[in-house]
Amino acid sequence: MRISNTASAVEPATVQLQRRKIFIYTAIVPPARRKTTILIVEDDAALRTFYRSVLTLEGYAVITAEDGINALERLEEQPVGAVILDLGLPRLRGEDVGREMAAHHTARNIPIVVVTGSDTANLNLDDFACVLTKPVTAEALIRAVHNCLRHA
Repeated sequence: MRISNTASAVEPATVQLQRRKIFIYTAIVPPARRKTTILIVEDDAALRTFYRSVLTLEGYAVITAEDGINALERLEEQPVGAVILDLGLPRLRGEDVGREMAAHHTARNIPIVVVTGSDTANLNLDDFACVLTKPVTAEALIRAVHNCLRHA
């Protein structure tokens, strides 16, 4: 994706990662050129910002939620093409969000990319389109979302 050199086409976002400040520039993609909407469910604000920046640069429309309850509310409000889901969420765990989505007729076919720092040994991998272990690179996130949407 090409980023224009004009100031109006790029917005800086500061993210604190591992005690270092890095600047991530997100391109402003007009709504008509955006791809599918992605819901990011992550309680860590810095990671939410990072994932949002990466996916916005890829042209996706992005909405976010900071906990499981908020995620289910977002799914009721707006249709999405895929969900990036952290498992260690406050108020309602990620596994429970996945179960609620599977039980709901409009959300059961939405692919879920799990992003977790936890052990995945006890996780039923058949419930999710993809499982990524933190720390996640921008390339891995993009590849997972592309694969999920291609096979959905």
